[in-house]
Amino acid sequence: MRISVIGCGYLGAVHAAAMASLGHEVVGIDVDQAKIDALNTGFASIYEPGLDELLQEGLKSGKLKFTTDFSEARGAKAHFIGVGTPQRKDGAGADLTYLNSALNSLLPYLSADDVVIGKSTVPVGTAQALSQQESFQATGATLAWNPEFLREGHAIADTVTPDRLVYGLPADPAQADLARKVMDEIYAAILDRQTPQIVTDYPTAELVKVSANAFLATKISFINAVAQVADAAGANVTELADAIGLDDRIGRKFLNAGVGFGGGCLPKDIRAFKARAAELGVTDVIDLMTTVDEINLHQRQSIIDQVKQLLPEVEGKKVAVLGLAFKPESDDLRDSPALDVATRLSDAGYQVVAIDPKAGDKAQQLYPGLVLAADWEDALADADVALLLTEWKQFTTAQPPQAKTGAVVIDGRNSLDRESWLAQGWAYQGVGRR
Repeated sequence: MRISVIGCGYLGAVHAAAMASLGHEVVGIDVDQAKIDALNTGFASIYEPGLDELLQEGLKSGKLKFTTDFSEARGAKAHFIGVGTPQRKDGAGADLTYLNSALNSLLPYLSADDVVIGKSTVPVGTAQALSQQESFQATGATLAWNPEFLREGHAIADTVTPDRLVYGLPADPAQADLARKVMDEIYAAILDRQTPQIVTDYPTAELVKVSANAFLATKISFINAVAQVADAAGANVTELADAIGLDDRIGRKFLNAGVGFGGGCLPKDIRAFKARAAELGVTDVIDLMTTVDEINLHQRQSIIDQVKQLLPEVEGKKVAVLGLAFKPESDDLRDSPALDVATRLSDAGYQVVAIDPKAGDKAQQLYPGLVLAADWEDALADADVALLLTEWKQFTTAQPPQAKTGAVVIDGRNSLDRESWLAQGWAYQGVGRR
């Protein structure tokens, strides 16, 4: 099938390359010429394992190309929209500017048999509102919503071998039938593997993604709240999480206490969920998401407070920061707890020296005063305090260098081998297992 993908950022670039790998003819469209030029050479502007290789395969096969020309969407049977929906600058709600702009730019090139498929995370009610716009209805095209569930660092696998496919279909039976047939054809190889398929309406599909992220965020903040009790009581939150995680009603995933969550999805999605709930008059969600957000932000402050307790004298005190991206196998710095802690400690006057395998240069572009180490040994040399804030394997599996007298490592992800650090002279502090 000929497919267009509107928006070639993280979501769109991955989706376009993945659809080409499934055999479809794909054109990716974006207004950013520099981004398009890079993609057409087979290199993304983001780090995602395997993405550059998949892009290069698609380009070489002729199944994939990128352009800024929206007219290239003409003739495609399906049009995926995967633009960003960031938090609004004037509030907690989602900013739909890019989504509206993408759809408006696409409208002149739609025909009556086309299916527009939204993948962006949007407030519930968005799809219905878009489908009812006179300008969209005039095209005769059909709108469907097909939320994405990508994990950064695993995005390609999550696209070509997802754990579920969700279709949000219009109420009109003929349009719903068309949209389902088109998506079934696009995802035929995925459906052949018996991938679970949920076929539902617009609002349910929209709520699936934001509800999933809200639940995951809640689970993280829950274990971080428990970690505070564990610290106060002298318990070990990691062993506690292992124990409760064996209950299959709970599960062990996302029960890792630490500096908290960040990135381009969870923080803005729970805030957008809260804002939309307020518009709908649902107060319980507002209270719950507010608490989840507050606990998460408290974890960052807790790490900073620990450093200040250990180093009340700021002058000449070196703090080594291991990791800047919000998670390993990514260079994403959006709402990164690691970068937030590093810059705030630097602003407080500490000599912060940071290292990240992929995000260091991006972080320095955002904060030119940030000092980057050549390697992790350089970062840790003569450090008074070391902070593990992103659990890259390079940090969690390597043997640490010898500590200076009195040095402390704060394991902000509870991922280090405590005994290895103690053997090298470091005092150790974890989260919920001090």
